[in-house]
Amino acid sequence: MLVLGIESSCDETAAAVVADGERVLSNVVASQVLTHEKYGGVVPELASREHLRQIVPVVEEACRRAGVTLNEVGAVAVTEGPELIGSLLVGLVYAKAAAMAIRKPLVGVNHLEGHIHAVLLEAKIAGGATPTEIEQSLFSGVALVVSGGHTSLFRVEARGPGSAQASERSSRATAFSYTQLGKTRDDAAGEAFDKVAKLLALGYPGGPVIDRLARFGDAQAVPFGRVRMKGNPFDSCSTGSAARRWRRKPRSAAPGGKPPVA
Repeated sequence: MLVLGIESSCDETAAAVVADGERVLSNVVASQVLTHEKYGGVVPELASREHLRQIVPVVEEACRRAGVTLNEVGAVAVTEGPELIGSLLVGLVYAKAAAMAIRKPLVGVNHLEGHIHAVLLEAKIAGGATPTEIEQSLFSGVALVVSGGHTSLFRVEARGPGSAQASERSSRATAFSYTQLGKTRDDAAGEAFDKVAKLLALGYPGGPVIDRLARFGDAQAVPFGRVRMKGNPFDSCSTGSAARRWRRKPRSAAPGGKPPVA
């Protein structure tokens, strides 16, 4: 079966046509980097407007590259959360209208679950087990999701044919169950990267720049203490706000006349 997937959770409008849940026939992404670059981060209102402008041509191009028409699609899948509400609404409304027009099922997809399943698809492409085979093997594991606005740790379990939860599968799109083991208490890792990059005027997106600079930086330049948090030991804290406070604090220059900023 052919499935049209639509993604608009943050600052990229994307559509893909996938055959039988595993073979990607097309994947089209419209970036908004130039729109948000001068602000040093994603502006939700601008992101929503860009999605409105891009959603139709992106879906049309995805169908064209796959060599199919919208009427040949067997189902429409769309990101339903979590992320920016305005951005999500654009994709959801378009997907609902498309599914209604072609009289095909509409499937809501959790953004974070999509990240986890992408890893399974990559494993299959590399010659490993298919997602279906993993499901049937009663797979159990731990998944760390570190996307732009989320940093979470999940326990993942396949619902395989013999599981107690198998009866739920007819009403749910996912073949796996998830238990959140931990999450960030403040900034997600991606948000921390963006905040630090903006403070250091490294441009947007700043994550790749920080990643390159980190190879030449001094890991001991800033004395970060060990984070001790009450409650869940699997929770985490990022450094976006702490980095802002540290940079604004007056201090004498390091040897050589320059503060250790990278």
